[in-house]
Amino acid sequence: MRKTLFAMVLVLGLLIAGCTENIKDIKNTEHVGKTVTVYGTVKNSIKLGPLSGFSLVDSQNDSISVSSDALPAEGDRVTVRGTLIKDTLFGYYIKAEKIV
Repeated sequence: MRKTLFAMVLVLGLLIAGCTENIKDIKNTEHVGKTVTVYGTVKNSIKLGPLSGFSLVDSQNDSISVSSDALPAEGDRVTVRGTLIKDTLFGYYIKAEKIV
């Protein structure tokens, strides 16, 4: 039973990691309003009243802001799935639906 659970978690992790996109590649108008998935390291977490988020930096040192109620610890490596938004003031950012 324990081996089966471990195998399922491993497969799920590989599927999630395999579906991620490069941050540089998603930052274009073609992806705005669509669900994107990216993987990276959490940097610059901030919580100001109802507003909270962080920067996500991928292996190519590209970054994107993430708007999220949940704030992982800085330095954590996470996969973020959410809607890509382009804002006049903030530029491209992801409104997170799920953080793993």
